[in-house]
Amino acid sequence: MSDGANREGVGSVFVSNYPPYSAWGEGGIQQGEKALQSAGDTHRPLGLYLHIPFCRKRCKFCYFKVYTDKDSRAVRRYLGGLAAEVELLSRQPVVSGRALDFVYFGGGTPSFISSRHLADLVAAIRDVLPWDQVQEVTFECEPGTLSEAKLRVIRDVGVTRLSLGVENFNDAILAENGRAHLSREIDRVLPWIQGLDFDQLNIDLIAGMVGETWETWRQTVQRTLDVRPDSVTIYQMELPYNTVYSRRVLDNGEPIPVADWDLRRAWQAYAYEQFEAAGYAVSSAYTLVRDAGATRFVYRDALWHGADLLGTGVASFSHVNGVHFQNLPGWDAYLDAVEAGRLPLGRGYAASPEDCLIREMILQLKLGRLNTAYFKEKFAVDIVGQWQDVWSDLARDGLLEMSDGSIALTRDGLLRVDHLLPRFYAPQFRNIRYT
Repeated sequence: MSDGANREGVGSVFVSNYPPYSAWGEGGIQQGEKALQSAGDTHRPLGLYLHIPFCRKRCKFCYFKVYTDKDSRAVRRYLGGLAAEVELLSRQPVVSGRALDFVYFGGGTPSFISSRHLADLVAAIRDVLPWDQVQEVTFECEPGTLSEAKLRVIRDVGVTRLSLGVENFNDAILAENGRAHLSREIDRVLPWIQGLDFDQLNIDLIAGMVGETWETWRQTVQRTLDVRPDSVTIYQMELPYNTVYSRRVLDNGEPIPVADWDLRRAWQAYAYEQFEAAGYAVSSAYTLVRDAGATRFVYRDALWHGADLLGTGVASFSHVNGVHFQNLPGWDAYLDAVEAGRLPLGRGYAASPEDCLIREMILQLKLGRLNTAYFKEKFAVDIVGQWQDVWSDLARDGLLEMSDGSIALTRDGLLRVDHLLPRFYAPQFRNIRYT
Protein backbone atom coordinates (compact mmCIF):
# COMPACT_ATOMS: atom_id res chain seq x y z
CA MET A 1 0.00 0.00 0.00
CA SER A 2 1.10 3.56 -0.60
CA ASP A 3 -0.92 5.46 1.99
CA GLY A 4 1.76 5.53 4.68
CA ALA A 5 -0.44 3.57 7.05
CA ASN A 6 2.48 1.55 8.40
CA ARG A 7 5.16 4.21 8.32
CA GLU A 8 5.81 5.78 11.68
CA GLY A 9 6.63 9.43 12.14
CA VAL A 10 5.51 12.85 13.30
CA GLY A 11 2.72 14.73 11.56
CA SER A 12 -1.05 15.06 11.43
CA VAL A 13 -3.00 11.98 10.36
CA PHE A 14 -6.55 12.88 11.43
CA VAL A 15 -8.32 14.82 8.65
CA SER A 16 -10.86 17.40 9.79
CA ASN A 17 -11.07 19.66 6.74
CA TYR A 18 -10.05 20.13 3.13
CA PRO A 19 -8.02 21.60 1.52
CA PRO A 20 -5.23 21.25 4.13
CA TYR A 21 -4.88 24.21 6.46
CA SER A 22 -1.39 25.00 5.17
CA ALA A 23 -3.00 26.02 1.86
CA TRP A 24 -4.92 28.79 3.61
CA GLY A 25 -3.37 32.26 3.72
CA GLU A 26 -3.82 35.94 4.48
CA GLY A 27 -5.01 36.40 0.92
CA GLY A 28 -8.18 34.54 1.90
CA ILE A 29 -9.16 36.99 4.64
CA GLN A 30 -11.01 39.26 2.23
CA GLN A 31 -12.98 36.29 0.89
CA GLY A 32 -13.88 35.35 4.45
CA GLU A 33 -15.15 38.83 5.16
CA LYS A 34 -17.13 38.81 1.92
CA ALA A 35 -18.67 35.43 2.82
CA LEU A 36 -19.86 36.81 6.14
CA GLN A 37 -21.25 39.93 4.47
CA SER A 38 -23.24 37.91 1.92
CA ALA A 39 -26.67 36.42 2.49
CA GLY A 40 -26.64 32.85 3.75
CA ASP A 41 -28.54 29.87 2.44
CA THR A 42 -31.50 29.49 4.79
CA HIS A 43 -31.75 25.82 3.84
CA ARG A 44 -28.18 25.12 4.95
CA PRO A 45 -27.68 24.25 8.65
CA LEU A 46 -25.86 26.87 10.73
CA GLY A 47 -23.74 26.06 13.75
CA LEU A 48 -21.76 27.93 16.37
CA TYR A 49 -18.45 26.72 17.79
CA LEU A 50 -17.16 28.36 20.99
CA HIS A 51 -13.48 27.80 21.75
CA ILE A 52 -12.67 27.75 25.47
CA PRO A 53 -8.85 27.48 25.40
CA PHE A 54 -8.08 26.88 29.09
CA CYS A 55 -6.71 23.71 30.68
CA ARG A 56 -5.32 22.68 34.07
CA LYS A 57 -2.40 21.01 32.27
CA ARG A 58 -1.27 20.62 28.68
CA CYS A 59 -1.38 16.98 27.58
CA LYS A 60 1.84 15.80 25.98
CA PHE A 61 -0.06 14.81 22.82
CA CYS A 62 -2.15 17.99 22.56
CA TYR A 63 -1.85 20.20 19.47
CA PHE A 64 -4.75 22.58 20.11
CA LYS A 65 -4.52 26.24 21.05
CA VAL A 66 -4.72 26.06 24.85
CA TYR A 67 -3.44 28.03 27.83
CA THR A 68 -2.55 26.70 31.27
CA ASP A 69 -1.32 29.95 32.83
CA LYS A 70 -4.31 32.30 32.74
CA ASP A 71 -5.75 33.70 35.96
CA SER A 72 -9.38 34.60 36.66
CA ARG A 73 -8.96 38.12 35.31
CA ALA A 74 -7.56 36.83 32.01
CA VAL A 75 -10.35 34.27 31.75
CA ARG A 76 -12.97 36.99 32.25
CA ARG A 77 -11.34 39.15 29.58
CA TYR A 78 -11.29 36.28 27.11
CA LEU A 79 -14.92 35.31 27.72
CA GLY A 80 -15.89 38.96 27.24
CA GLY A 81 -14.01 38.95 23.95
CA LEU A 82 -15.73 35.74 22.91
CA ALA A 83 -19.14 37.28 23.60
CA ALA A 84 -18.10 40.39 21.68
CA GLU A 85 -17.10 38.29 18.68
CA VAL A 86 -20.44 36.49 18.69
CA GLU A 87 -22.18 39.87 18.80
CA LEU A 88 -20.14 41.01 15.78
CA LEU A 89 -21.04 37.85 13.88
CA SER A 90 -24.73 38.17 14.78
CA ARG A 91 -24.82 41.40 12.75
CA GLN A 92 -23.39 39.82 9.60
CA PRO A 93 -25.79 39.28 6.68
CA VAL A 94 -24.91 35.57 6.50
CA VAL A 95 -26.72 35.08 9.83
CA SER A 96 -29.80 37.13 9.00
CA GLY A 97 -33.00 35.10 9.05
CA ARG A 98 -31.27 31.92 10.15
CA ALA A 99 -31.60 30.00 13.41
CA LEU A 100 -28.77 28.01 14.93
CA ASP A 101 -29.03 24.26 14.41
CA PHE A 102 -26.22 23.27 16.78
CA VAL A 103 -23.79 24.74 19.30
CA TYR A 104 -20.47 23.21 20.34
CA PHE A 105 -18.34 24.20 23.34
CA GLY A 106 -14.83 22.90 22.63
CA GLY A 107 -11.34 23.51 23.82
CA GLY A 108 -9.20 23.38 25.66
CA THR A 109 -11.50 22.54 28.48
CA PRO A 110 -14.91 24.28 28.52
CA SER A 111 -15.57 22.86 31.99
CA PHE A 112 -12.48 24.73 33.26
CA ILE A 113 -14.46 27.97 33.58
CA SER A 114 -16.64 28.61 36.63
CA SER A 115 -20.37 28.10 36.73
CA ARG A 116 -20.92 31.85 36.97
CA HIS A 117 -18.68 32.55 33.99
CA LEU A 118 -20.49 29.91 31.95
CA ALA A 119 -23.94 31.21 32.82
CA ASP A 120 -22.91 34.79 32.02
CA LEU A 121 -21.33 33.76 28.70
CA VAL A 122 -24.40 31.84 27.59
CA ALA A 123 -26.70 34.70 28.59
CA ALA A 124 -24.61 37.20 26.61
CA ILE A 125 -24.58 34.98 23.54
CA ARG A 126 -28.28 34.17 23.63
CA ASP A 127 -29.08 37.88 23.83
CA VAL A 128 -27.68 38.33 20.31
CA LEU A 129 -27.79 34.84 18.81
CA PRO A 130 -30.63 32.81 20.36
CA TRP A 131 -30.46 29.06 20.20
CA ASP A 132 -34.02 28.17 21.13
CA GLN A 133 -34.34 25.99 18.04
CA VAL A 134 -31.02 24.13 18.31
CA GLN A 135 -31.09 20.38 17.89
CA GLU A 136 -27.91 19.82 19.89
CA VAL A 137 -25.58 21.60 22.33
CA THR A 138 -22.34 19.74 23.00
CA PHE A 139 -20.03 20.52 25.91
CA GLU A 140 -16.57 19.00 26.40
CA CYS A 141 -15.49 18.23 29.97
CA GLU A 142 -12.38 17.17 31.87
CA PRO A 143 -13.40 15.11 34.93
CA GLY A 144 -11.25 16.99 37.44
CA THR A 145 -12.88 20.33 36.65
CA LEU A 146 -16.41 19.21 37.48
CA SER A 147 -18.58 19.49 40.57
CA GLU A 148 -22.18 18.45 40.94
CA ALA A 149 -23.23 22.09 41.08
CA LYS A 150 -21.30 22.95 37.91
CA LEU A 151 -22.80 19.99 36.09
CA ARG A 152 -26.25 21.21 37.02
CA VAL A 153 -25.46 24.63 35.51
CA ILE A 154 -24.09 22.96 32.37
CA ARG A 155 -27.36 21.06 32.02
CA ASP A 156 -29.50 24.09 32.82
CA VAL A 157 -27.90 26.32 30.15
CA GLY A 158 -29.15 23.82 27.58
CA VAL A 159 -26.38 21.27 27.01
CA THR A 160 -27.77 18.10 25.47
CA ARG A 161 -24.57 16.10 24.95
CA LEU A 162 -21.92 16.00 27.65
CA SER A 163 -18.63 14.73 26.24
CA LEU A 164 -16.37 13.47 29.01
CA GLY A 165 -12.66 13.37 28.17
CA VAL A 166 -11.73 10.14 29.97
CA GLU A 167 -9.15 8.95 27.38
CA ASN A 168 -8.03 6.06 29.63
CA PHE A 169 -8.84 4.59 33.05
CA ASN A 170 -5.24 3.69 33.97
CA ASP A 171 -3.63 6.23 36.32
CA ALA A 172 -0.05 5.53 35.22
CA ILE A 173 -1.00 6.10 31.56
CA LEU A 174 -2.97 9.24 32.36
CA ALA A 175 -0.01 10.65 34.32
CA GLU A 176 2.58 9.73 31.69
CA ASN A 177 0.58 11.43 28.94
CA GLY A 178 0.12 14.61 30.94
CA ARG A 179 -3.60 14.33 31.63
CA ALA A 180 -4.76 16.52 34.50
CA HIS A 181 -7.20 13.97 35.94
CA LEU A 182 -6.88 10.51 37.45
CA SER A 183 -9.39 7.67 37.57
CA ARG A 184 -10.74 8.60 41.00
CA GLU A 185 -12.01 11.88 39.52
CA ILE A 186 -13.77 9.97 36.75
CA ASP A 187 -15.41 7.71 39.32
CA ARG A 188 -16.43 10.73 41.41
CA VAL A 189 -18.26 12.58 38.62
CA LEU A 190 -20.06 9.72 36.88
CA PRO A 191 -22.86 9.35 39.50
CA TRP A 192 -23.51 13.10 39.30
CA ILE A 193 -23.72 13.00 35.50
CA GLN A 194 -26.04 10.01 35.51
CA GLY A 195 -28.20 11.57 38.20
CA LEU A 196 -28.68 14.75 36.19
CA ASP A 197 -29.98 12.76 33.23
CA PHE A 198 -28.31 14.51 30.30
CA ASP A 199 -29.79 13.59 26.93
CA GLN A 200 -26.49 12.03 25.90
CA LEU A 201 -23.29 11.11 27.70
CA ASN A 202 -20.34 10.59 25.39
CA ILE A 203 -17.04 9.19 26.64
CA ASP A 204 -13.82 9.91 24.74
CA LEU A 205 -11.05 7.31 24.62
CA ILE A 206 -7.68 7.25 22.86
CA ALA A 207 -6.28 3.99 21.55
CA GLY A 208 -2.51 3.89 21.85
CA MET A 209 -1.57 6.45 24.48
CA VAL A 210 2.05 6.25 25.58
CA GLY A 211 2.45 3.29 27.94
CA GLU A 212 -0.61 1.40 26.68
CA THR A 213 -0.56 -2.40 26.72
CA TRP A 214 -3.13 -5.01 25.78
CA GLU A 215 -3.91 -5.52 29.47
CA THR A 216 -4.45 -1.85 30.25
CA TRP A 217 -6.52 -1.32 27.08
CA ARG A 218 -8.79 -4.26 27.84
CA GLN A 219 -9.35 -2.81 31.32
CA THR A 220 -10.19 0.62 29.91
CA VAL A 221 -12.66 -0.86 27.44
CA GLN A 222 -14.34 -2.89 30.19
CA ARG A 223 -14.53 0.10 32.54
CA THR A 224 -16.19 2.10 29.78
CA LEU A 225 -18.66 -0.70 29.07
CA ASP A 226 -19.52 -0.76 32.77
CA VAL A 227 -20.50 2.93 32.58
CA ARG A 228 -22.85 2.24 29.63
CA PRO A 229 -22.53 5.70 28.05
CA ASP A 230 -24.89 6.64 25.25
CA SER A 231 -21.95 6.94 22.88
CA VAL A 232 -18.21 6.34 22.83
CA THR A 233 -15.66 8.16 20.71
CA ILE A 234 -12.34 6.40 20.17
CA TYR A 235 -9.43 8.08 18.42
CA GLN A 236 -6.11 6.50 17.54
CA MET A 237 -3.16 8.31 19.10
CA GLU A 238 -1.19 10.46 16.67
CA LEU A 239 1.71 12.90 16.98
CA PRO A 240 1.08 16.21 15.17
CA TYR A 241 4.07 18.51 14.90
CA ASN A 242 3.54 20.84 17.84
CA THR A 243 3.08 18.38 20.73
CA VAL A 244 5.45 17.74 23.63
CA TYR A 245 6.08 14.20 22.44
CA SER A 246 6.69 15.34 18.86
CA ARG A 247 9.21 17.98 19.88
CA ARG A 248 11.15 15.35 21.78
CA VAL A 249 11.34 13.27 18.64
CA LEU A 250 12.16 16.14 16.28
CA ASP A 251 14.46 18.16 18.52
CA ASN A 252 16.11 15.51 20.68
CA GLY A 253 16.07 12.53 18.36
CA GLU A 254 14.08 10.42 20.82
CA PRO A 255 12.32 7.34 19.41
CA ILE A 256 8.62 7.46 18.54
CA PRO A 257 6.96 6.78 21.92
CA VAL A 258 3.68 5.30 20.69
CA ALA A 259 2.80 1.83 19.44
CA ASP A 260 2.88 1.28 15.68
CA TRP A 261 -0.24 1.82 13.58
CA ASP A 262 -1.01 -1.87 13.28
CA LEU A 263 -1.23 -2.20 17.06
CA ARG A 264 -3.24 0.99 17.48
CA ARG A 265 -5.72 -0.25 14.90
CA ALA A 266 -5.85 -3.63 16.61
CA TRP A 267 -6.72 -1.95 19.91
CA GLN A 268 -9.48 0.09 18.30
CA ALA A 269 -10.79 -3.00 16.50
CA TYR A 270 -10.90 -4.87 19.81
CA ALA A 271 -12.88 -2.04 21.39
CA TYR A 272 -15.36 -2.05 18.52
CA GLU A 273 -15.84 -5.80 18.84
CA GLN A 274 -16.47 -5.55 22.57
CA PHE A 275 -18.93 -2.69 22.25
CA GLU A 276 -20.78 -4.37 19.39
CA ALA A 277 -21.08 -7.52 21.49
CA ALA A 278 -22.72 -5.34 24.16
CA GLY A 279 -25.29 -4.00 21.69
CA TYR A 280 -23.57 -0.85 20.45
CA ALA A 281 -23.53 0.06 16.75
CA VAL A 282 -20.64 1.62 14.84
CA SER A 283 -21.65 5.14 13.82
CA SER A 284 -18.40 6.32 12.21
CA ALA A 285 -14.69 5.57 12.13
CA TYR A 286 -14.51 6.88 15.70
CA THR A 287 -17.94 6.50 17.30
CA LEU A 288 -20.24 3.83 18.65
CA VAL A 289 -23.78 4.39 19.91
CA ARG A 290 -25.86 2.37 22.32
CA ASP A 291 -29.21 3.27 20.73
CA ALA A 292 -28.79 4.06 17.05
CA GLY A 293 -32.38 5.23 16.80
CA ALA A 294 -32.10 7.81 19.57
CA THR A 295 -28.47 8.97 19.51
CA ARG A 296 -27.51 11.60 16.98
CA PHE A 297 -24.38 13.59 16.15
CA VAL A 298 -25.89 16.74 14.64
CA TYR A 299 -22.61 18.69 14.76
CA ARG A 300 -20.68 15.97 12.95
CA ASP A 301 -23.26 15.09 10.35
CA ALA A 302 -24.10 18.70 9.53
CA LEU A 303 -20.45 19.68 9.04
CA TRP A 304 -19.72 16.61 6.94
CA HIS A 305 -22.62 17.57 4.65
CA GLY A 306 -21.53 21.18 4.07
CA ALA A 307 -23.14 23.12 6.92
CA ASP A 308 -22.04 26.65 7.74
CA LEU A 309 -20.05 26.93 10.95
CA LEU A 310 -19.24 30.13 12.82
CA GLY A 311 -16.05 29.32 14.71
CA THR A 312 -15.42 31.76 17.55
CA GLY A 313 -12.47 32.22 19.86
CA VAL A 314 -8.72 32.35 19.39
CA ALA A 315 -7.48 30.30 16.41
CA SER A 316 -10.96 28.88 15.67
CA PHE A 317 -11.95 27.67 12.22
CA SER A 318 -15.07 28.61 10.27
CA HIS A 319 -16.72 27.45 7.07
CA VAL A 320 -19.23 29.93 5.67
CA ASN A 321 -20.72 30.31 2.19
CA GLY A 322 -18.04 28.05 0.73
CA VAL A 323 -15.13 29.92 2.32
CA HIS A 324 -12.82 28.57 5.03
CA PHE A 325 -11.21 30.99 7.47
CA GLN A 326 -9.39 30.88 10.78
CA ASN A 327 -9.26 33.43 13.56
CA LEU A 328 -6.03 35.06 14.65
CA PRO A 329 -4.00 32.50 16.64
CA GLY A 330 -2.43 34.88 19.18
CA TRP A 331 -4.02 35.81 22.52
CA ASP A 332 -3.39 39.57 22.30
CA ALA A 333 -4.02 39.84 18.57
CA TYR A 334 -7.36 38.08 18.88
CA LEU A 335 -8.56 40.04 21.90
CA ASP A 336 -7.32 43.40 20.59
CA ALA A 337 -9.34 42.83 17.40
CA VAL A 338 -12.67 41.87 18.98
CA GLU A 339 -12.36 44.51 21.70
CA ALA A 340 -11.90 47.10 18.94
CA GLY A 341 -15.00 45.81 17.16
CA ARG A 342 -13.12 44.06 14.34
CA LEU A 343 -13.60 40.52 13.07
CA PRO A 344 -10.45 38.62 14.12
CA LEU A 345 -9.77 36.79 10.85
CA GLY A 346 -6.21 35.57 10.37
CA ARG A 347 -6.18 33.47 7.20
CA GLY A 348 -8.64 31.98 4.76
CA TYR A 349 -9.32 30.01 1.61
CA ALA A 350 -12.13 30.33 -0.92
CA ALA A 351 -13.08 26.77 -1.82
CA SER A 352 -13.85 25.88 -5.42
CA PRO A 353 -16.79 23.62 -6.27
CA GLU A 354 -14.30 20.76 -6.68
CA ASP A 355 -12.81 21.53 -3.24
CA CYS A 356 -16.28 21.42 -1.69
CA LEU A 357 -17.05 18.11 -3.39
CA ILE A 358 -13.82 16.49 -2.21
CA ARG A 359 -14.27 17.91 1.29
CA GLU A 360 -17.73 16.40 1.70
CA MET A 361 -16.74 13.12 0.09
CA ILE A 362 -13.71 12.45 2.28
CA LEU A 363 -15.46 13.56 5.46
CA GLN A 364 -18.53 11.44 4.75
CA LEU A 365 -16.27 8.48 3.98
CA LYS A 366 -15.48 8.53 7.72
CA LEU A 367 -19.05 7.31 8.22
CA GLY A 368 -17.96 4.14 6.47
CA ARG A 369 -20.25 4.51 3.49
CA LEU A 370 -21.09 6.92 0.67
CA ASN A 371 -24.33 7.46 -1.21
CA THR A 372 -23.18 8.17 -4.74
CA ALA A 373 -26.57 9.65 -5.70
CA TYR A 374 -26.11 12.38 -3.07
CA PHE A 375 -23.00 13.68 -4.85
CA LYS A 376 -24.56 13.32 -8.28
CA GLU A 377 -27.51 15.43 -7.19
CA LYS A 378 -25.58 18.06 -5.23
CA PHE A 379 -22.44 18.42 -7.35
CA ALA A 380 -23.44 16.82 -10.69
CA VAL A 381 -20.42 14.53 -10.42
CA ASP A 382 -20.16 10.76 -10.69
CA ILE A 383 -17.70 10.12 -7.88
CA VAL A 384 -17.29 6.49 -8.91
CA GLY A 385 -16.08 7.42 -12.36
CA GLN A 386 -14.14 10.46 -11.17
CA TRP A 387 -11.97 8.40 -8.82
CA GLN A 388 -12.34 4.97 -10.45
CA ASP A 389 -8.66 4.06 -10.05
CA VAL A 390 -8.65 4.93 -6.34
CA TRP A 391 -11.81 2.95 -5.61
CA SER A 392 -10.44 -0.02 -7.55
CA ASP A 393 -7.16 0.05 -5.63
CA LEU A 394 -8.96 0.20 -2.30
CA ALA A 395 -11.30 -2.61 -3.27
CA ARG A 396 -8.36 -4.75 -4.40
CA ASP A 397 -6.68 -4.18 -1.04
CA GLY A 398 -9.82 -5.31 0.81
CA LEU A 399 -10.58 -1.86 2.20
CA LEU A 400 -13.96 -1.22 0.59
CA GLU A 401 -16.81 -2.86 -1.26
CA MET A 402 -18.87 -1.32 -4.04
CA SER A 403 -22.43 -2.01 -5.12
CA ASP A 404 -25.04 -0.14 -7.10
CA GLY A 405 -25.30 3.34 -5.67
CA SER A 406 -23.09 2.86 -2.63
CA ILE A 407 -19.51 2.59 -1.48
CA ALA A 408 -18.83 0.91 1.86
CA LEU A 409 -15.55 0.61 3.73
CA THR A 410 -14.69 -2.73 5.24
CA ARG A 411 -13.80 -2.74 8.94
CA ASP A 412 -10.11 -2.65 8.01
CA GLY A 413 -10.76 0.32 5.76
CA LEU A 414 -12.74 2.13 8.43
CA LEU A 415 -9.96 1.68 10.98
CA ARG A 416 -7.42 3.35 8.68
CA VAL A 417 -9.70 5.81 6.90
CA ASP A 418 -7.64 8.93 7.69
CA HIS A 419 -4.60 7.36 6.03
CA LEU A 420 -6.66 6.75 2.88
CA LEU A 421 -8.20 10.19 2.41
CA PRO A 422 -5.17 11.97 0.87
CA ARG A 423 -5.56 9.68 -2.15
CA PHE A 424 -8.56 11.81 -3.12
CA TYR A 425 -6.82 15.17 -2.76
CA ALA A 426 -6.21 17.33 -5.81
CA PRO A 427 -2.56 17.00 -6.93
CA GLN A 428 -1.48 20.40 -5.57
CA PHE A 429 -2.54 19.39 -2.04
CA ARG A 430 -1.12 15.87 -1.81
CA ASN A 431 2.40 16.55 -0.62
CA ILE A 432 2.02 19.61 1.56
CA ARG A 433 1.91 19.87 5.32
CA TYR A 434 -1.62 19.41 6.64
CA THR A 435 -1.56 22.23 9.21
